Amino acid sequence: MTLAAFVVCMGSCLFHLIRLIRLGKPVDYSKQEGNISKAVSYSFTKAMSPAKKESAYLHLPTYTAGIIYHLGTFLSIFLFFIFIFEIEFTAITNYILIDFLAISVICGLGILIKRIVKKELLSLSNPDDFISNLLVTFFQFATTLMLYWENGVIVYSIITTALLLYLPLGKLKHTIYFFAARYHLGFFYGWRGVWPIVNQKK
Repeated sequence: MTLAAFVVCMGSCLFHLIRLIRLGKPVDYSKQEGNISKAVSYSFTKAMSPAKKESAYLHLPTYTAGIIYHLGTFLSIFLFFIFIFEIEFTAITNYILIDFLAISVICGLGILIKRIVKKELLSLSNPDDFISNLLVTFFQFATTLMLYWENGVIVYSIITTALLLYLPLGKLKHTIYFFAARYHLGFFYGWRGVWPIVNQKK
């Protein structure tokens, strides 16, 4: 069941990727002023630094929790394939993974609670925001359960299947659109000569 959901998920993501590629580069009718390649490179590197993002450096605890939460997601996806091929870790490695994922789950719940209690965030939220967070958090929790208790495979399979089937439908498909968004951002500001930002001495 989970493997079938994985195939459906990958097929849907591939559809979105092909669609993005077919759309091609953005069209800008203004006069080009800057270097697009350098701007796109900047978009994927220095522009993502918390020092360059107001939403990050003004909320560093949340930003840090988000980074840990994403790392926990990447680790859980990696472990998904480890479970498929029935690769076993040492007891020490298992405990390290469990500890990190436990912290990641707490970060995910903290982000969810902040979205609920902060009126500004709640007003900007929709059901997809809550569903996506809960699915990913449950996925990480189920992964932790699998590392600790082999009999948790049924719970793990159900939650992972739900996540894989929902991923191409909701905001979680930013796993594909993230790269296109960063490229378009770099293209836009690079075309106008705004990026990359160069520190000029007065």
